[in-house]
Amino acid sequence: MRTFTGGARRAGLAAGTLALLLSALPPANAADLAGGGPRWCPTVAGHRVDCGSLERPLVAGEPELGTIEVAYAVVRHRGPGAARGTVAVNPGGPGEVAIGKAAEFAAGLEGLEDHDLLLVDPRGTGKSEHLPCGVTDAEYRFGTRQEQRDAVARCARALGPRARGYTTAATADDIDAVRARLGVRQLTLYGLSYGTYLMPVYASRHPESVRAVVLSGAYPHDFDPLVRPSAQAVSLALRRVCERSVPKACDGEKAVRDLATTAARLRERPLTVPITAGGKTYRERFTEGKLANLMFEAASRGVGMDPAGPSLLGSAPRALDRFVKGDTGPLRHLVQEEGSSGGSEDQAPYIAVVCNDYRKAWATDAPLTVRWQQYRKALAGAGQGGFGAFSGQGFNEGPTDGGDVCMSWPRGNTARPQPTDLELPGVPVLVLSGDLDANTPDANGRLAAARFRGSAFFSVRNAGHVPELEPTGCVTGVTSRFIRTGTPGDTSCLQGLAPIAVTPVGR
Repeated sequence: MRTFTGGARRAGLAAGTLALLLSALPPANAADLAGGGPRWCPTVAGHRVDCGSLERPLVAGEPELGTIEVAYAVVRHRGPGAARGTVAVNPGGPGEVAIGKAAEFAAGLEGLEDHDLLLVDPRGTGKSEHLPCGVTDAEYRFGTRQEQRDAVARCARALGPRARGYTTAATADDIDAVRARLGVRQLTLYGLSYGTYLMPVYASRHPESVRAVVLSGAYPHDFDPLVRPSAQAVSLALRRVCERSVPKACDGEKAVRDLATTAARLRERPLTVPITAGGKTYRERFTEGKLANLMFEAASRGVGMDPAGPSLLGSAPRALDRFVKGDTGPLRHLVQEEGSSGGSEDQAPYIAVVCNDYRKAWATDAPLTVRWQQYRKALAGAGQGGFGAFSGQGFNEGPTDGGDVCMSWPRGNTARPQPTDLELPGVPVLVLSGDLDANTPDANGRLAAARFRGSAFFSVRNAGHVPELEPTGCVTGVTSRFIRTGTPGDTSCLQGLAPIAVTPVGR
């Protein structure tokens, strides 16, 4: 569910968001380029950009905790007359910035040049008063599971009562406050990855302000806290890439068996893998949990962006085969290559939202010892086979936004979890998933779509996390048409994308 961009974000990352969709924009007159706002306001070729900030309470009803400045940018439509609508985009995370990617978002929404584009940096990120708590991306990602739990507790101590101010509901209310300041009657909400969690919260809190909703790489608010759909989707993705490879590069069933064998061996004897990221070298203890993270998050990222090029998912069957045969080199290489994108960004906005809001396998008002009892009981009751090729405990040590990572998030000074029983408006809703995505798999996308009356769900063949990243323009064409007309129109191209390249196992 997480999205990383650049060096720090995954399920967002340089390959996790619509912000990577670049296309050339035609030139415009100088008058069209004039904008307004602070010096940090971005420049977008061919568009006027207006920027500003809005003072908001850090925690509603608690003035003693102060206020926060929430920043926004409006990429104005092209051409004469009023805009046909305003599209509010959130790229995921939690913790992804939006304003800094204004040019990329404008290009990625090609075909909607007659719409304004609203970008709000969520509180604690980017231009909205960046929030630190002393936990960097690299140490959080490369740490052991205990070190990750300790980092969460350290972050909570550093934030103190301010932690209550960093929730999905607060960000949703910030977006609506910006909407009201701009005098926009309704927004079309476009959420990617975590944005598919945020935008329904906005819709439930401000239903009269919603015109339509697009959710890409979606998951429901009542998602399985033990992450079983993602565990099962890893095996499904391996089967699919092998089955679809031309010429046939691997046997999908064997790849799943190899994954199970690899997980079991790492459970007993983890590898130590040196990883260089951000100018530093880390010695990662590569466990079954780290393998799970590699296979369900990292391997889903960017799939389909360059179908003929190399990818982690396309390289996985051979790496697993070689590991089972005693050669750890190919798997080590994948771990090092993926890990090299780690950065130094502080993870406070990510940790605070995840640990405040997300559903847990324990009662958040219970003391720590009881939490552990409830969590272990939930794992024990999950049954055999529920986690695909992984053990339940091993797989749940993989997500940095789930499993037991928030176990030590305190009961005091924090927000209550986000309610899952949202009352949602009856507006047009389009939900998309990539059928090779194990991060937010089809099973979760269907559940997210079912929460809206009359929604349309589409699984995009041969695409991974955030299917808009595919290069043909098929997916963005469908979403743009939906935003303009309220219907997706002809969607046949969603089943015609080229299969990804797979490294032959015998090579």
